[in-house]
Amino acid sequence: MAEDTLDDVADETADRIRGRLDELAPALGRTWTDDEPWTFLTELTALGSRMGGSDGERRAAEIVADGFERAGLRDVHTDPFEVTAWERGTAELRVETTARDGSTSTRRFETLALPYSPAGTVESEFVDVGYGTPEEIDDEDVEGRIVVASTTTPPGSRFIHRMEKFGYAVEQGALGFVFVNHVDGQLPPTGSLAFGEEADAVAVGVSKETGAWLREYAANTPGTTGRMDLSVDATTRPGESRNVVGRVGPDSDERLLLVAHYDGHDIAEGALDNGCGIATVVTAAGVLADADLDVGVDVVAVGCEEIGLLGAERLAETTDLDSVRAVVNVDGAGRFRDLVALSHTSEATAAVAEAVSELTRHPIETESDPHPFSDQWPFVRRGVPALQLHSNSGERGRGWGHTHADTRDKVDDRNIREHGLLIALLVAELAAADRDVPRLDGDALADAFRDAKFEPGMRAADLWPAGWE
Repeated sequence: MAEDTLDDVADETADRIRGRLDELAPALGRTWTDDEPWTFLTELTALGSRMGGSDGERRAAEIVADGFERAGLRDVHTDPFEVTAWERGTAELRVETTARDGSTSTRRFETLALPYSPAGTVESEFVDVGYGTPEEIDDEDVEGRIVVASTTTPPGSRFIHRMEKFGYAVEQGALGFVFVNHVDGQLPPTGSLAFGEEADAVAVGVSKETGAWLREYAANTPGTTGRMDLSVDATTRPGESRNVVGRVGPDSDERLLLVAHYDGHDIAEGALDNGCGIATVVTAAGVLADADLDVGVDVVAVGCEEIGLLGAERLAETTDLDSVRAVVNVDGAGRFRDLVALSHTSEATAAVAEAVSELTRHPIETESDPHPFSDQWPFVRRGVPALQLHSNSGERGRGWGHTHADTRDKVDDRNIREHGLLIALLVAELAAADRDVPRLDGDALADAFRDAKFEPGMRAADLWPAGWE
């Protein structure tokens, strides 16, 4: 906990936040009952696929630009950029099993290719590596085999991303990768294998129920064994994505970035991931438009997060980062009741989240550990302080996200409105004239990633920055 927050919120901070609540009372009250968040989310999710580089993502950008205009942002425009787009074809997973009496049979299971899986076919034995941690992969002979790993992580451990599991397994010689959902309901998961480029091995997602059978047939499970035939049909092609940009507050030399990704996977409506997040940002922008800000805010809907943070990378590369005080990334806010603020080692941004929580009596849980798997990463690794805002379901893993079940009926738009109000207050406080937000120290940041045991997986996924050697 930062020294000047919670029980000892600095007087000037408390006075400023209370004054902001008075100033924005009409906007806050209007937002509390506004149907715009639900209408916006409905228009976005009605598109179906918003896969990065697709026509659906382009149409989503138009809806976002209209939302920015209605929120009162100025200079709304799009910034197009080239991407390597991935298009899903068919995928097939067959297992030939041999029973104790020597008889054989073939089973077919529903499966989905994971984005940036190359097209191809592999046939081999397969092994169950549990959660897919580096330690579990090291404990099995994966060379020349297909690896089967869960979407979740061990209780009490840090979150281990699929890219780490996949990258480390392939580094150890695996020929293919099967990602097993931990959520009931015959829901094969999706999720990108690489940041914007074709991966090195075929990979698919299967349901929890399918995974239970695969584990029975795995080479490292006593009893009936199986041999897997795994095939993927997919293509990569040149494509175009775009960021949508609007501005609020003064045209100051220093500014803040408020970002959220608006793309989603092609297998669902993307209501939770990240329809809620971009709807929350549009809601916050409508409140900020009524605020007397000391520092200008660029509000940016970034494309292609799901296939490699490509829109955020574009934004980082085309922005004078010396002029950026901090980045607020909204990825997962609006989904569930309470906000969670990841400060990515920045004590200053954590202090703001804690102060707003204390003064509004709305719980915001703060966590300091960094990770590289959302749109704050291109900025954090360059030393820009950040807050990543999501919400806590009380369960491990993505839940309905990245499955066919990520649909609008799962959303309670009261959460979107409330989180929009809180995020507007967070951004306004970060924009205060005398708010000091120190840059991140590169060596300390690298040590934080090492302490969180991210280094092996990030190296396997080719995400470890060269300057951190």
